[in-house]
Amino acid sequence: MSVMKRLSMIFKSKANRALDKMEDPRETLDYSYQRQLELLQKVRRGVADVATSRKRVELQINQLESQAKKLEDQGRQALSVGREDLAREALTRRNGLNAQIADLRIQYNNLHGEEEKLTLASQRLQAKVDSFRTKKETIKATYTAAEAQTRINEAFSGISEEMGDVGLAIQRAEDKTAQMQARAGAIDELLASGALDDFTGQRDDIQAELDRMGGGTDVELELARMKAELGQGPAPKSAIEAGQPGQAHQQSPQTQQIRQPGEGL
Repeated sequence: MSVMKRLSMIFKSKANRALDKMEDPRETLDYSYQRQLELLQKVRRGVADVATSRKRVELQINQLESQAKKLEDQGRQALSVGREDLAREALTRRNGLNAQIADLRIQYNNLHGEEEKLTLASQRLQAKVDSFRTKKETIKATYTAAEAQTRINEAFSGISEEMGDVGLAIQRAEDKTAQMQARAGAIDELLASGALDDFTGQRDDIQAELDRMGGGTDVELELARMKAELGQGPAPKSAIEAGQPGQAHQQSPQTQQIRQPGEGL
């Protein structure tokens, strides 16, 4: 295939595709219907013209018949007064009119037959135009519904794609939020353990040491409880009994100070 033929084919295919996009079937149907109405109007005008010609011939026949009858009456009148020559002239003219009337009747019959055929054709064409109009409106309604459905589907497709992007964005946001929450929790644990210094407030060293000792005591009590369950040791004591046995009998310096005056009594 030559280059020119290929270019011509490509041009025609692109032009055909462009025409398909530009063409609206509803407009095409309306245009076809309009053309049919114009043709129907022409046929009706043709019927009207033939009917007019037939009517004109009919009027001419009536006029000639009226003249022929008048000539016949004149012939009789001429014979009654002994004017045979006038009677012969009147009859000769009447015969000429009768010949014209005969020709006009033939023309009248032809026009009448043509009028009937055109009237029948007009009626058939009218029926076809009415049928086409009904079919046209049905096709237009179907096309409009299909077009609307297509737009809805395209909208849903666009929404689906958008929702997919939104879903990915939500997933990324959730992952980032979980990461930030985990990081915040780790920082809180490091601050609580003392691995990181909390510069937002003053650190209580005594409370931190007490928390550490309390945690160790809990571990020792849990270990003793497990040994007792396994029969490897006695039942664990309470924190007061295990940790500070003499604490209940010790008195605070304040209490000693309060009782010192009584001791002197």
